[in-house]
Amino acid sequence: MLLAGDSAHVHSPAGGQGLQNGLQDAVNLGWKLAQVVKRTSPEGLLDTYQAERHPATARSLELTMAQTVLQRSEARIGALRDTIGQLMEMDEPRRRLGAQLSGLDTRYDLGDGHPLLGRRMPDLDLRTADGPLRVYSLLHRARPALVNLGAPGALDVGSRAGRVQLVEAGYAGAWELPAIGGVPAPAAVLIRPDGHVAWVGDGTEAGLADALTTWFGAPAGVP
Repeated sequence: MLLAGDSAHVHSPAGGQGLQNGLQDAVNLGWKLAQVVKRTSPEGLLDTYQAERHPATARSLELTMAQTVLQRSEARIGALRDTIGQLMEMDEPRRRLGAQLSGLDTRYDLGDGHPLLGRRMPDLDLRTADGPLRVYSLLHRARPALVNLGAPGALDVGSRAGRVQLVEAGYAGAWELPAIGGVPAPAAVLIRPDGHVAWVGDGTEAGLADALTTWFGAPAGVP
């Protein structure tokens, strides 16, 4: 049985964390369940739902516990609120807490590498041969996207073309993530249907084939 949603709170509703988690649970699970039902991916893919979402929701629980404590009327808690209020006047603590409250700081453990790996892809305005394109518009049909920001034609999805959309694009601005600020501009990114980055390219295809197989099944004709 797989559970997703916002029907049973075990924590304070402060900050709307239950709603945030319920939506992210459902989006994380939906595309994985569809691939297993269609036999595109093995059943083991469903295990990543627990591995990814349990730590994220446990962290939200800790945050709501802290918020509940800060609402108490004790004098010592008032002193703590004042101290935290002063910290929130600083850019770095405010940015980090805002990212945690919104869920935009969630990073799934997909291994070491580029800071984008496992994080939510920013909704950038890309330049393509067909005109401007928003990143998140690529995900409206719940299909993964391989966005090549380097040399045109440098990447290929092969027989997975029916499953993974390949987008040749460019982006001229600075790369910023809500939780950590600026990050090095990648040459390519593989974006899962839930918006999280499954692979970051350095100008080569190193690791791309493994990432495609892990998340979107083996190539057509390969058992």
